[in-house]
Amino acid sequence: MNISSDKKLALKQILAWYTKQQKQAVNTNNQQYLTLGGYAGTGKTTLIAILRKILFKQNPKIRVAFAAFTGKAARVLKTYLKDNGVLYKNDSIGTIHSLIYSVIENERHEIIGWKRKEEIKADLIIIDEASMVDQKIWFDLLAFNISILAVGDHGQLPPINGQFNLMENPAIKLEEIHRQMADNPIIKLSIAARKFGHIEIGNYGQGVRKLNKNDPESAEMIENYLQSYNKDTLILCGYNNTRTKLNNYLRTLLGFESALPQAGDRIICLRNNQQKAVFNGMLGTLQRVTSKDENFYEVKILFDDEEQVFEGLAVKKQFGASTTLSFTKELRVLTLQAELFDFAYALTVHKAQGSQANRVILFEERFKQMSDLDWRRWLYTAVTRAENELIILGD
Repeated sequence: MNISSDKKLALKQILAWYTKQQKQAVNTNNQQYLTLGGYAGTGKTTLIAILRKILFKQNPKIRVAFAAFTGKAARVLKTYLKDNGVLYKNDSIGTIHSLIYSVIENERHEIIGWKRKEEIKADLIIIDEASMVDQKIWFDLLAFNISILAVGDHGQLPPINGQFNLMENPAIKLEEIHRQMADNPIIKLSIAARKFGHIEIGNYGQGVRKLNKNDPESAEMIENYLQSYNKDTLILCGYNNTRTKLNNYLRTLLGFESALPQAGDRIICLRNNQQKAVFNGMLGTLQRVTSKDENFYEVKILFDDEEQVFEGLAVKKQFGASTTLSFTKELRVLTLQAELFDFAYALTVHKAQGSQANRVILFEERFKQMSDLDWRRWLYTAVTRAENELIILGD
């Protein structure tokens, strides 16, 4: 693999760090982890693959545990490493949750919770999409006293909950766009978003365009795009009110006659619960939903790219609500007993951080209190959710 000068330098720094780690116990110094940041198109995954190949040549017995926040990200990484012949027999790959937590079963062998494992059999942990990792999971990872290389996009928004941001200022940064990606229209728009916080109205390539929200024809065009919604479409916006209206509209288009959740509905998890293995931002499909009482549904959810099926309680009032419920004492009591899910045909950009889709339809919406930096991160994060098609409505 031919690599650019900045990747060569990054590899040199990573290898120097890891060599030092091998020579001394991890917990005897403060360099247990190293952060590598890279913008979209800079070749972070390529660098991970090259690094793994070098490590294997140095020592075939090294065990690397690859992990990502979401099942989809783990699957994409696994496919890339396999295709390049650098996923070795001593390696493991999966979600961070499956790496560091183990299931708790009752006498009927039903999963009733998860607990942190006592040990991980690995010499190095490589975390992909590390910008998604929150403080609780990060501290649990560090507790194993294993060297960690955290790789993520330092241009994105911080994790959904809390102020912790592992990738805010990574030790190593990749900022040179890979030659093969330089002409990709989505990458070009991501650069404009990151640098200037503005994308001009126009066509940028097949399936990549920005429409003027003040042009009457744009409304009809956006409606046509919405009517072609499928599971591989992400519809993104800024305001929760917009999200709620879009969810209602799309459910009607798809033939859902009731405002209540039904089997087949797309849903999103709105809060972390490590014991139940559900995390803020996880997307899935309702397999079954029945009313338990005035406050709760009993639900069965198949999450995208996850092996485990969730079965448990969901708070009724959260479906279709314009905010995440937690403000009143009554609602806090409910949220202690059940999980928070909502419809997921449209998402705010903050909730879509761990997701990507073939097509993204983006409604540009900026809060007045947003700083220019926050806005650039918001727009950049939104644009980089798109894999092939990107439709933006803005001004």
